[in-house]
Amino acid sequence: MGELAPLIADLALILICAGVMTLIFKKLGQPLVLGYILAGFIASPHFSLPPSVIDAASIHVWSDIGVIFLLFALGLEFSFKKIVKVGGAAIIAALTIIFGMIFLGFTVGSALGWSKMDALFLGGMISMSSTTIIYKAFEDLEDILAVVLMVVLSTISVSSSFEGGALVGSIFKLVFYLVLWLVMGIYLIPLILRKTKKLLSDETLLVVSLGLCFLMVVIADKAGFSAAFGAFIMGSILAETLEAEHIERLVKPVKDLFGAIFFVSVGMMVDPAMIAQYWLPILIITITVIVGQATFATLGTLLSGQPLRTAIQCGFSLTQIGEFAFIIASLGVALGVTSNFLYPIVVAVSVITIFLTPYMIRLAEPAYAKIYGIMPKKAKDFLDSYAEGAEPATSKDSPWKVYLGGIAGTLVINVILSIAICTIGFSFLLPLAKEWIPGIWADIATAAVILAVLSPFLRTILVKGNKSKEFSQLWNENRSNRAPLVASIVVRYAIVLGFIFYVLARLFHISVILIILLALAILGVIVFNRWTRRSSHVISETFQTNLRSREMRAEYLGEKTPEYAEDLIDKDLHLADYEIPAEVEWAGEELRELDFGRKYGIHVVSILRGSKRINIPSAHDRIFPLDKIQVIGTDTGLEAFGKALQATDADIPDDLSRQEMIMRRLLIGPGSPFVGKTIHEAGIRSVWHCVVAGVERNDGALHIPSAATVLQEGDTVWLVGEHKDIEKIMTA
Repeated sequence: MGELAPLIADLALILICAGVMTLIFKKLGQPLVLGYILAGFIASPHFSLPPSVIDAASIHVWSDIGVIFLLFALGLEFSFKKIVKVGGAAIIAALTIIFGMIFLGFTVGSALGWSKMDALFLGGMISMSSTTIIYKAFEDLEDILAVVLMVVLSTISVSSSFEGGALVGSIFKLVFYLVLWLVMGIYLIPLILRKTKKLLSDETLLVVSLGLCFLMVVIADKAGFSAAFGAFIMGSILAETLEAEHIERLVKPVKDLFGAIFFVSVGMMVDPAMIAQYWLPILIITITVIVGQATFATLGTLLSGQPLRTAIQCGFSLTQIGEFAFIIASLGVALGVTSNFLYPIVVAVSVITIFLTPYMIRLAEPAYAKIYGIMPKKAKDFLDSYAEGAEPATSKDSPWKVYLGGIAGTLVINVILSIAICTIGFSFLLPLAKEWIPGIWADIATAAVILAVLSPFLRTILVKGNKSKEFSQLWNENRSNRAPLVASIVVRYAIVLGFIFYVLARLFHISVILIILLALAILGVIVFNRWTRRSSHVISETFQTNLRSREMRAEYLGEKTPEYAEDLIDKDLHLADYEIPAEVEWAGEELRELDFGRKYGIHVVSILRGSKRINIPSAHDRIFPLDKIQVIGTDTGLEAFGKALQATDADIPDDLSRQEMIMRRLLIGPGSPFVGKTIHEAGIRSVWHCVVAGVERNDGALHIPSAATVLQEGDTVWLVGEHKDIEKIMTA
């Protein structure tokens, strides 16, 4: 046999060390990340005892793949919709912690005499915590802010400049591609998965998902972003599909494997000599992380409206550097913009802070008692009143907020898609048309195709919200609202005309007046053309359906309250779920016979039976035991119906002996009333309430009888029934 490849030998060593350390740290109750880092240190050439990794460069490739899988899995757990709905509380907390720690880290790095790039990356790394606090939405916010931070740091690193223009351009580029990829992905990928659902076994779904992940990694790299960013985006797209949980379950073992390799590679980069050399910066940064995270996390949580006790508990639970810090550190190494000492320092600080976190959590309560004890009464009253005032209001958003929010979202999405269509048209379609079509006809064909593809999106910009209930409400309730409403329509018409004018002006060198007239004519076609109207509606409906597919499935299965339930509250009505008890006496009856409306003043709107849902059931639909029903009614009616359901619970009899099921043997003798009769004629089930389990005859065999079996003298009949009924038939 040939010599074993170094990569395989290295991988074997890494996985063996990681496996041993995992068992040890699991037994000790310590985070597995620490075990992986220690395994990397043992497997690295820095460890004096052999064996050690031979080809470290190949291991870095494996670790890069690990980062991709980590970010892909993170995207699968992510939800942009939660970010939109979370409100200002979690945003304030996240921004306070992250920007506060970035500033603190940059200040400490500069004070240590490091370069601006090292100081900036240090701030980014120590701002990343690995623990959630009050909301899952906070974790999602931290994730997206970490991704944005990676993009910003990449931009600064490439330009080697802190200029505001480059940062603003980087953010605009990020938003453009983020929206473009998300919209296209949410529109196309669920359609593909639905069409191929019957072909998707576990194996094929895993391969397809990972293929899409690495496709987006390549696209993101070509667009100037990191591979991790592309993996995160594809994970976020797949998170909105019906297969998200299935994909997440399939990807988890792969993510765990390559994630372990990544964290082991982190430990391999730790040089003990360098840690000994930089022990003072490590100590300073460790203290900075513990004090800074505790301070800013407590402050951010207080600003978000939480009580002081909760804020301190959150602050003391975030005093560590999380996994994202390693990814940002790897980014700095890959870009070649950070010094060699920064990575080992951050790893050492991370190990120390993760180890100390359980002790910091235990200190939270004594710290709260101490702080609250010395705090002036006015400060206590202010914090209490601030927390009470920050509780989320139950009132709905104003019509202006709903109307403008809907228009803004539609405008951003469709403008970005329109820009992408124009870019693709002029970059690829126009050169192709000029190659195959002579003269001006190439320009005409290109304009026709671009405008035809643009028309559904431009029409969506024009009509969005014009017939909504918010628009009608604002228009009718106050005449002063009409001017801004008209202005919002005029602005959208101007944007659409701007796109049409740009396409025409780019392709045809004619007078401005003629271009304006052509643009107005095309605008009229977009507004009144039936094909454009239908295409716009289909695209919008498909996108909304794909975006809400998981929510709609949850509503269908009764796992989520329907959205219309909130509208009922304004009418003093409520939607309630009830599960029909198994012992209810009226089970199986039709709704018209039950007449819940007359008895309780409630109406059944849905019946959920397993995976089947019956919406707006008819009078002839029946309710069975263990059905889950959704009903609408007033508080009084729902309370009365709930009490009626509870009253149907059957009590267990005190004496169970008479109802115990037993089996006895009955010998059919010469004088038995059953001789010569079939089992049906003997009335063993209908009269005696027993069941014949079997009949033994002279041949010694046990026969399984039917209702037409004739009982003969000498037969031995095995009967099953309640104790009292068996006693009666035995004495017959």
